[in-house]
Amino acid sequence: MNTHQHNIAIIGGGCAGLSAAATLTERGYSVTLFEASSQLGGRARTVVVENKDLLQLLDNGQHILLGAYHATLSLLEKAGVKENEAFLRLPLQLNMVSSSAKSIFSLKSVNYLPAPFNMLVGFIFCKGLSFKDRITALTFMRHLQSSNYEIINDKPLVKFLKLHHQSAKLIQMLWEPLCLAALNTPIAKASSKIFLNVLRDSFSGNKKNSDFLIPKLDLSKIISHPLAHYIQARGGSIKLNHRIRTLVEVDNGFNLETRQGTFNFSHVIVATSPARTDKLLEQLPKLKTSRDKTDHYQYQPIYTIYLQYPIETKLPQVMCGLSNTISQWVFDRGELCGEKGLLAVIVSAEGKHQKLTQDDLALKVAKELNQAFPQLPKPLWHKVIAEKRATFSCLPDLARPTNRTAQSNLYLAGDYTYASYPATIEGAVRSGIYCANLISNAS
Repeated sequence: MNTHQHNIAIIGGGCAGLSAAATLTERGYSVTLFEASSQLGGRARTVVVENKDLLQLLDNGQHILLGAYHATLSLLEKAGVKENEAFLRLPLQLNMVSSSAKSIFSLKSVNYLPAPFNMLVGFIFCKGLSFKDRITALTFMRHLQSSNYEIINDKPLVKFLKLHHQSAKLIQMLWEPLCLAALNTPIAKASSKIFLNVLRDSFSGNKKNSDFLIPKLDLSKIISHPLAHYIQARGGSIKLNHRIRTLVEVDNGFNLETRQGTFNFSHVIVATSPARTDKLLEQLPKLKTSRDKTDHYQYQPIYTIYLQYPIETKLPQVMCGLSNTISQWVFDRGELCGEKGLLAVIVSAEGKHQKLTQDDLALKVAKELNQAFPQLPKPLWHKVIAEKRATFSCLPDLARPTNRTAQSNLYLAGDYTYASYPATIEGAVRSGIYCANLISNAS
């Protein structure tokens, strides 16, 4: 039931748009969500791929959530998602394997101690680092905690780490994998300030904040489907295959033109990617400043390489890191999702892998896995899913537009607007909720 006079359009059915729609419909607002494609979820979605004349569902990327993603977990719980059914929760652990099948680095938080001692003791007893490196890492972590993970002048993360005497091995085994996983930006370019924000939220407060939550179900079953049901059950409308051609201001709000017709709304939340947002806002001169901030954004890819092995194939752990390889992380989808023998390999950010064809990349990854895990046979088939503009490059001092704009009753949502976080599901969800709060508070 619409208990408010506002009629709100949300453009974009990714995590930001879904969180905004769920929050507003819960509060009794009339909401229509427009999605240009045939499915919701944005970058966190399940896609149908053809394999040997069979159709198979695969996630468009292997996502990991952190225990610190409170807004996302709370929203999913509200939509009826049961965490123990949707995610495998693991205390933070990094297991790095070399191409010679040796475990060369292992760090695990100590589950019976409160934060930050769970991580500090984990550093003391980690494997693969010299005593000097462990003391250096501990000293660095204590410095970050005493400064509340804040720095005055942002700089590339590799420079910040070297300034604090982190060795080449510490950077390679610990900080670079965490940076790629969190920011999807090479360590030579990544913002130190944003990286420290993620560390602060993960390593301070409740010890469960640093837990990994790895999806056990298709992403669509965890995120877009339950949220869509939640929105529609509260009177919200979802229009798939409705690309917004133009967005213009009129006397009584905004007109949104689609191939199916023109719609009028009192308020609009634009929850698309920065590249798409720029085009949508071109007929609103008041938003030139917001558009200028994203004009020169650079973008980073994420490649997910699926390799199907015989169904009895298993990895030693459900998630392993690889060192000195193109492959960065490998996940055992059989242990996670019941997809027996299916491994998912993640390659984050730009690199030499972009010059390979998809078949050559899959062949290279399969060879790297065979060297790291000699028991692996040849894969039966492979599928590469390349998100070539998966995230914005999280650079130092990157200009980020705010959710509130110079255009009255028009708001921006998306991970790029949540200035203290990189391009993550949590940043997108928080931005959508914040836009909903702006509308609610102005009512």
